[in-house]
Amino acid sequence: MKIAKDTVVSLRYELFDANGSPLEKTEDPISYLHGGYDGIFPTVEEALQGKEAGDELQITLEPDNAFGEYEHDLVRVESRNLFPDEITIGMQFEGGVEDGDDDDYSLYTIVDVTDTEVTVDGNHPLAGKTLNFVGIVTDVRAATADELEHGHTHGEGGHHH
Repeated sequence: MKIAKDTVVSLRYELFDANGSPLEKTEDPISYLHGGYDGIFPTVEEALQGKEAGDELQITLEPDNAFGEYEHDLVRVESRNLFPDEITIGMQFEGGVEDGDDDDYSLYTIVDVTDTEVTVDGNHPLAGKTLNFVGIVTDVRAATADELEHGHTHGEGGHHH
């Protein structure tokens, strides 16, 4: 079966940075609903269109098509007393955007700590990076009516929001 709109695609993938260093690797295949449901990077989805189980693909993702450009506005300096004593550089925590929706939670990484201030960076660790996506399609099947109604996969390997 070929990948088309409203099929459920399972794939294994690895992400590498521009220097070829591995960034992320799936142990088990992930599944997503194909056809513009935001289940996966749109560029990857376009490249997968028409492929079948067993097909491999390799795509270069520019920052715009992956985790976005690096935004200096997302680096903030906070007062040291807002943080627990045992913080260290490189720690990550979730922070909300003031007056934002619940969906506006970002992951912040601590990039600097002084006696009075803590600098946090709200960019995704891969923001601003060009990524190489290497994937292999492990399965393609028709989506169920239930999955189409909800716009995402159910069952094994499905991501629940």
